[in-house]
Amino acid sequence: MSSPSSPLRLGTRGSPLALAQARMTTQALITRHRWRDDAIQTVIVQTSGDRIQDRALADIGGKALWTKELDRALVEGEIDFAVHSMKDVETIRPADIAIAAMLPRADVRDRLVGATSLAALPDKPVVGTSSPRRAAQVRRTRPDASIILFRGNVATRLAKLEQGFAHATLLAAAGLDRLGRSDIGTTIELDEMLPAPAQGAVGIETLAANRQMRDWLAAINDADTFDCVMAERAVLRALGGTCHSPIAALARIDGGRVHIRAEILTAEGTDQVGGELNIDRGNPDAAMALGKELLDRASPALRALFEGA
Repeated sequence: MSSPSSPLRLGTRGSPLALAQARMTTQALITRHRWRDDAIQTVIVQTSGDRIQDRALADIGGKALWTKELDRALVEGEIDFAVHSMKDVETIRPADIAIAAMLPRADVRDRLVGATSLAALPDKPVVGTSSPRRAAQVRRTRPDASIILFRGNVATRLAKLEQGFAHATLLAAAGLDRLGRSDIGTTIELDEMLPAPAQGAVGIETLAANRQMRDWLAAINDADTFDCVMAERAVLRALGGTCHSPIAALARIDGGRVHIRAEILTAEGTDQVGGELNIDRGNPDAAMALGKELLDRASPALRALFEGA
């Protein structure tokens, strides 16, 4: 296939991880379509989430802080498509923007950096994270733990740990692997910490009306990743959670169907409800039913974290 008549503009955040994911997307398109190496131009778009590092995401506008500037660039024609970590993308997207493809998913698990396990941490440990899910899951295992805010890119968080602000922190295994830092941390298994919805997945968006771009992107879409992540996002939508709400979900393809697990927790991890379901692929309504079931079984205190969210 011939290359586009002019370079396609790929919008991305400027962090090392975001740029690594942009390179992965570029390489996938060039390889699949046999384009020239200069067929795609990377356009760095600074987001509010990158600029504001001293407050929790939920306190300054939620996940839209990672996407709104890239959305604007798409709508205003400054870029042709955008790459995202899917766990950073709001559950409900603008009607004129389409999630056109996802790359094959990487390791979905978390890694603990600073100790070999949560049990191995000292008494009354300090753990740095900005994730309500990770904080709740840590407290479930270690009720004596104190949580402090760790935001910023991977290097920033590792530097804070090195400077002694905390005994340990938690990072996504996928991000560390993509940065060539697979040697860092101890992987936490899924029975101890179920990941965030869409963790480990890279998504690519374009304008819904841009049929040519959508067709090009469809050719690199990993269908298993796409169906699983969309099921996890449907659970999230049913829960109506915000960035304050500890939510975990993971879907896997099993025998041609989607097996999905999810759990919701209170901030202290002392109250939790989990469930699982086998559903058909491409059936978001069935995935939403799992989220609704979790709410139906939740205690009033747990349900209150999601009602009116």
